[in-house]
Amino acid sequence: MTVAYGVHGRRRAGQGENFWQYRRAMPGDVLSAVDWRRSGRSDALFIREKEWEAAQTVSIWADDALSMDYRGPKAPRTKAERARLLALALSVLLVKAGERVSLLGTSAAQPRSGETQLRRMALAMAQGRDDRPDFGVPPQARYAASGKAVFLSDFMGDPDEILPAFGHAAERNVSGCFLQILDDTEESFPFDGRTVFRSVGGSVEFETQRARALRDAYIQRLTERRARISDMARRTGWQFGVHHTSESPRKALLWLYMAVGGHG
Repeated sequence: MTVAYGVHGRRRAGQGENFWQYRRAMPGDVLSAVDWRRSGRSDALFIREKEWEAAQTVSIWADDALSMDYRGPKAPRTKAERARLLALALSVLLVKAGERVSLLGTSAAQPRSGETQLRRMALAMAQGRDDRPDFGVPPQARYAASGKAVFLSDFMGDPDEILPAFGHAAERNVSGCFLQILDDTEESFPFDGRTVFRSVGGSVEFETQRARALRDAYIQRLTERRARISDMARRTGWQFGVHHTSESPRKALLWLYMAVGGHG
């Protein structure tokens, strides 16, 4: 409730029915826009402005690839569970603000508003799909021109497949944010001794006798990957953030909501 009433992405003047504020009349204002009752109480003319009510369209992608099922020994949730929670919570806030939302790659991909759409999204998340790949790539969706998009993923797939999907959204003049969701062990790499690394889907497997010796190289690769995504965000006017499953989702939710609303 604090988030919903603390930020409003559409709080600006425009065509609508809800009163917003009075302002002094300026050259160019039409006479019919003057509020004569308010102006009669002073020596100046005042315009009665109304709130803009053109709803935004926000497309959300919550990565459901097998890699998102990973959960370290101390993590309270998997990455996929956290992505679904943030996607649905963000959608609730957006619907309360009058926006249209969609869940890309599911039966709820058509942008709609209202609680019925929230139920569609929740059902789509609960049902899942059988043909999940090892690593997720944002779908080549038909974004609403000048809309918003939110990508929730670990972004552990091939960067050469992920980055073109970002460009596709930017070509439609879509702005938004990327949130990389990681388990703490994926960030710190606490492994030592003989270790077998295997992707959740089993398509990738690597065995080493000295896991600790790989730590520096792994962290460097992770940093480079993050830098590529951050650079893409900067060049397209998007925002990029990182969230760990051990952290409270409240901070991530507030960051997402403000990023969608255009607040840096």
